[in-house]
Amino acid sequence: MAESPVMWRFVGNQLKRWRTKANVSREQLAEAAHYSPDTIKAMEQGVRMPTARVLDVADELCGADGMLSAAKEYLSREKYPARAQEFMEREKEAISLWWYEVMYVPGLLQTKEYAHALIDNHVPVVDEEIVEERVAARLERQSILVRRKPPVSLSFVISEAVLLAPQVDLGQLRHLLKASELPNVSLQVLPCDQAVAAALLGPVILLETRDHERFAYAEGQLGSLLSAAPDLVSRATERLSMIRAQALSPAESARFLGEMVDRHE
Repeated sequence: MAESPVMWRFVGNQLKRWRTKANVSREQLAEAAHYSPDTIKAMEQGVRMPTARVLDVADELCGADGMLSAAKEYLSREKYPARAQEFMEREKEAISLWWYEVMYVPGLLQTKEYAHALIDNHVPVVDEEIVEERVAARLERQSILVRRKPPVSLSFVISEAVLLAPQVDLGQLRHLLKASELPNVSLQVLPCDQAVAAALLGPVILLETRDHERFAYAEGQLGSLLSAAPDLVSRATERLSMIRAQALSPAESARFLGEMVDRHE
């Protein structure tokens, strides 16, 4: 499992030190900030990101004269879950990206409502402030869809099962259809009855950076893996190529999505 970001751990440690120095109990801080003592403990241990509300309340209770509140600026940079941060940095540099998704609509193609529904139902529960920050960060990433300097080629294959999930509403279907019309985007649907064995192994992403480095990325329930190892990149390429060959063509996929939109209207 990926370690918590170092800034979470540093600020959490400082939070605990100031609270102890001021003789403020964890229960007192929790009550004043409207959190549970266990949540405050998790923040102090760096397991959860200390929120702006906790830092401001603690700053006042502990007489920190702005020292704790000042940490908000640095924590706001931690927009993504720890396990995904390195991939997000590589994504910014991508000039080519292939993405196959079997469980969710790819993050780059999600509506605000869909993203919020997913992040808000995270287990373990994520604080509402963090939910809003991560939704905003996910939408911010989508600027890559229309980036022109340097241009980026994007290819998505989505399992039909993803589109049948209850979170996929009319707005999300229309959003996918609109994205498929972008000149640098290829969007394909893989029908359930055409799914080969390779398509059942889970999501996978292949990206190439401006420096022509190639990375394979896979994310699961217990962790994620980003690798530039040639053998792993080769395996990801072969798997993605096989899946794309079995999926509907971009034109067929657009018609498929159009028919789903019509059924939802």
